[in-house]
Amino acid sequence: MSDIIQLLPDHVANQIAAGEVVQRPASVVKELLENAIDANASEIKLIIKDAGKTLVQVIDNGKGMSVTDARLSFERHATSKIKAAEDLFQLNTKGFRGEALASIAAIAHVELKTKQDEEDLGTSIIIAGSEIKSQEVSVTPTGTSVSVKNLFFNIPARRNFLKSDTVELRHITDEFHRVALAHPNIAFAFYHNGSDMFNVPQENYRQRVVHIFGTKTNEKLVPVEEETEVLKISGFVGKPEFSKKTKSEQFFFVNQRFIKSPYLNHAIKSAFEGLLKDGYHPSYFLNLTVDPKSIDINIHPTKTEIKFDDEHTLYAILRSAVKHSLGQFNIAPVLDFEHQSSLNTPYDYRDKKASTPAIEVDRSFNPFSDDSPARQKTTSHNTGFKSAPTESWESLYVGLESKGNNSQSDFSQVTFESESKNESIFSDSSIETKKSTFQLQQKYIVSTLKSGMLVIDQNRAHQRILYENFLRHITIKEATSQQLLFPLQLHYTPNETIIIEDLKADLEHTGFVFSELSAKEITITGVPVGVPESEVSIIFEQLISDVENDVPDANFSTADLLAKSMAKSLAIKNGQSLNSTEQEHMVNSLFACKEPNVSPTNRPTFITMAVDDIEKKFM
Repeated sequence: MSDIIQLLPDHVANQIAAGEVVQRPASVVKELLENAIDANASEIKLIIKDAGKTLVQVIDNGKGMSVTDARLSFERHATSKIKAAEDLFQLNTKGFRGEALASIAAIAHVELKTKQDEEDLGTSIIIAGSEIKSQEVSVTPTGTSVSVKNLFFNIPARRNFLKSDTVELRHITDEFHRVALAHPNIAFAFYHNGSDMFNVPQENYRQRVVHIFGTKTNEKLVPVEEETEVLKISGFVGKPEFSKKTKSEQFFFVNQRFIKSPYLNHAIKSAFEGLLKDGYHPSYFLNLTVDPKSIDINIHPTKTEIKFDDEHTLYAILRSAVKHSLGQFNIAPVLDFEHQSSLNTPYDYRDKKASTPAIEVDRSFNPFSDDSPARQKTTSHNTGFKSAPTESWESLYVGLESKGNNSQSDFSQVTFESESKNESIFSDSSIETKKSTFQLQQKYIVSTLKSGMLVIDQNRAHQRILYENFLRHITIKEATSQQLLFPLQLHYTPNETIIIEDLKADLEHTGFVFSELSAKEITITGVPVGVPESEVSIIFEQLISDVENDVPDANFSTADLLAKSMAKSLAIKNGQSLNSTEQEHMVNSLFACKEPNVSPTNRPTFITMAVDDIEKKFM
């Protein structure tokens, strides 16, 4: 029998490795930015075209590479970061696996230009599909420039799996945020299709956070500082009132490397316990410094997951540090047995001496004396009238004896006044005395059918009604809006503003009117009819959350997502009481829908119980 196991060719092996390292253009951006940081660059430029599908270029002013190093950098498992296996546990650099450039060169057209400071001329290498096309001397500034063009040109199937430019750009922006936040001592510039996305100088950490997430972020930050033998913590957490429905502002950096850790994220959430609303997540930008020997980075190709030596200790320190900062800056209630602010002496009375209260007693006061001035004063003060003399009380009954003879005739003509009974037009006597619906546990609407009983989930039913209504307005583009008396101003991060800009046309078709939509602020002068002004920010937060979790590519799908998100935000919540008129309107509106059986998220809106099924319960 012939042998069937054989070694893969290098170009096939590189393409397989590329599948682990390069998943989308954002993966290329991450690898190239980390290489520039390892080259000790102080200025890094990121240039993107067509969301990275056409071009990803990173230019740095680092130390550059020699001619030999430039050639070897594209070989598999070639790296300058480690020389022995023990070096994996003493890593202070980013890229160490030696597969990034080799994997990228296997699935794209790559051009590398690099020059060292002490050299007069640099070198230029052009590679396509792991094949070196040329290597020659080049005139280039000190540092390195890597251009990656036509990503996945030789793997069409992988290219077809890429999302729209909006989605891919958002992933690239996320990677840029992670790298830029971890290194505030480096100046970064980010350009997309010729437009300036970010341009941040060398600055401190607080300035870097504000530069990336907007000027309004400054008032949201609470500093966190803690240093122990095991762990050093520095950074900021967001105030609870500025929490979001998304996790877009949650950043952990361990030794200046972005990581994802659900375990440490739980430590932050437990520190915010009792301060956040349901469904909202805290914001944090925390730098953790630990001994490199106590962590293992080499457990995931993207190096975003880290194995800690003692997670329980880090959990306890991180939780207590965040809780202490929230209490120190009066964000969370604290217990202080040494001092009570309510016992402080006001400034106006600080230098005054306490005076002894004087008591005056009227010794001539007699409560049983009718003519005493004190009693007359008290009586007139309490009643507001002068007391009449009691000597002439007999005059009140003068003339009654003469009327006593014809009292019968007088009382026969007396008419008694009764209250007029005005029936409400909504009383039970003017309409049906029998209620056709009733509310159960302020969650379900129960109605009768010819064959049995109908139970409707009021939240899901209202979602279906609003969803079809909004989808109809977006489709026909004839929604009506109500003008606001005072314009509503909203502030979001640049990344969130891009999402709203992409959905602006569909939002206007539902009834929103924008007077300004820029990276700094969003001004709204009109909202759809029936949408309260207080709900607008909730709608936009829910919309951003839905888009970040799942952004469809087709225009119809975008409109569908917008209608679902708005319906979810504005639907009647469980626990809200409805009167009989509202209940009947809900039932009638639901069954006027095209698909009344399911909610926009494909969950049942109602169930029916036949009389036979009810009778079986009593057998």
